[in-house]
Amino acid sequence: MQTQTTMQTAQNVSTEAQRFNWLLRRFAAGTAGVIEAIAVSSDGLLIAVSATLERADADRLAAITSAINSLASGAARVYDLGTANKVIIDLDRGYLMVCALGIGSSLGVLAMKEANLGVLAYEMAMFANRAGDFLTPQLVEELKISVGS
Repeated sequence: MQTQTTMQTAQNVSTEAQRFNWLLRRFAAGTAGVIEAIAVSSDGLLIAVSATLERADADRLAAITSAINSLASGAARVYDLGTANKVIIDLDRGYLMVCALGIGSSLGVLAMKEANLGVLAYEMAMFANRAGDFLTPQLVEELKISVGS
């Protein structure tokens, strides 16, 4: 019965939601060094995940991505430095990168240490430009519901 419900939900996903999910998967698969990518709504909820993350791990990464974006935006406001473009966290074995997607949503990317940060930042900006053009509040709400299916 649960499989049937999941199939019905997947069939009822809009073309825009399918396109957003496809863009995220394409970004993650086609960008050298990317391990995973997620999209997060302004309220910190997962709206899309690239591929292999288990749901609990994706939700955890969504919370981290949202918190990082919030901290960066707060620092930008407090010190009158404009909007936050990207946050790069340099870890021992990789990177966590976060950028805005528009209407408060964020893109979180886990990348290998060997990743070219310039190329990765460029590809993140290109994804944000493509996705941000059609990421409406209605689509974000639909994506929040459909990501659980």
